[in-house]
Amino acid sequence: MLVALVDTLKQLRYQIAHLDDGTLNSEYPELASFIQEIGLTVTESKADLTFLYQFLYVYGRKSEATYSRFRNELERFYLWSWLIAEKSVFDLKREDIEAYVDFMVEPDKEWAATSVQWRYKDEQGIRRLNQNWRPFMLKESTASQQTLSAMFTALNVFYKFALLEEKTFANFVPVVKKNSPYLVVQSQIQIPDTLSDIQWEYVFGVTRDLCEHNPDLERNLFTLACLKGLYLRISELSERPQWSPVMSHFWQDNDGFWFLRIMGKGNKLRDVTLSDDFVEYLKRYRLYRGLPALPRVDESEPLVHKIRGQGGMTVRQIRRLVQQSFDYAQQSLLDDGFKDDAEQLGAATAHWLRHTGATHDAQTRPLKHLSEDLGHSKIATTDQIYIQTNIKERAKSGLKRKI
Repeated sequence: MLVALVDTLKQLRYQIAHLDDGTLNSEYPELASFIQEIGLTVTESKADLTFLYQFLYVYGRKSEATYSRFRNELERFYLWSWLIAEKSVFDLKREDIEAYVDFMVEPDKEWAATSVQWRYKDEQGIRRLNQNWRPFMLKESTASQQTLSAMFTALNVFYKFALLEEKTFANFVPVVKKNSPYLVVQSQIQIPDTLSDIQWEYVFGVTRDLCEHNPDLERNLFTLACLKGLYLRISELSERPQWSPVMSHFWQDNDGFWFLRIMGKGNKLRDVTLSDDFVEYLKRYRLYRGLPALPRVDESEPLVHKIRGQGGMTVRQIRRLVQQSFDYAQQSLLDDGFKDDAEQLGAATAHWLRHTGATHDAQTRPLKHLSEDLGHSKIATTDQIYIQTNIKERAKSGLKRKI
């Protein structure tokens, strides 16, 4: 039987305590039985699991998204190591890691579920396992390049941490990745996913028009303005354990320029510049909420509010707002005869708005300014994604070639 080794981030510290003091059986009976059974063939299984919890606790403190990503990758790796290789994860050699990559590309169907499943839930004070949980999702095609890349990243970070903790003597992941037949070297030309001019015009314009009949859509309009006009990620607008975006994070300097303080990736703070156009939509949104036109330094109102309930919105809730506006725009595009644009919009995600704003502004803004507002640690990243200077120059120089 396949058993989920790790619960939620909130439950992790309890799992650590139960494993340490020997009470796992009373709190996680299925997991305790599984570890006991695995221990017959892999004697180091309990020590392996203890180290996994330690690793996830350290890296999970950065963000819940980081925790979930590493948990999912390492949990399936551990299960493969114990059940198929029948070894501790610290006894695996290069050829074992290669065998795991082969398994990742084409996992056993019994290891895959047809839908996302919860792991554990409370039942009379006991965390009960969901028997339908599986470490993989059933897919028609083989593992994508993104999936493989995420797997190699997680394993590499894990073994680097193990080296520092003197838990292992070697990290075979880099050499396996370098020689993997499944990874494709990316092309120089990587165009980000963006909305076309007409798609953005409909997404923003239709939402703005509908605000006349449904004022609550002002929240959608402001969210769209933040994601496209300020190049924000959805996570940067949402409530997180270590950060709650509020109106006082808008601030004005002595010269009258407005900024928004954001907690970005890696818990890095940055100040994003506001355009005159964005300030007008900020005023509009605040007036709809019954607030003064411009923010004050002491305001604790959430940046994107809930209509029912207190506090700001989660990533999932904000994504729903964006999808609602996408759906309205898609229908309007179809009604107006723009079938191709409507179909393409059906594949768009909220993150496309960040790419759309940055790609558009890259034509007029200095690269350094754009990079800082995006929160990129290196200007080269901005250039590679949105400018691609060398590629454009190469294309121009090749236009006059003769056959």
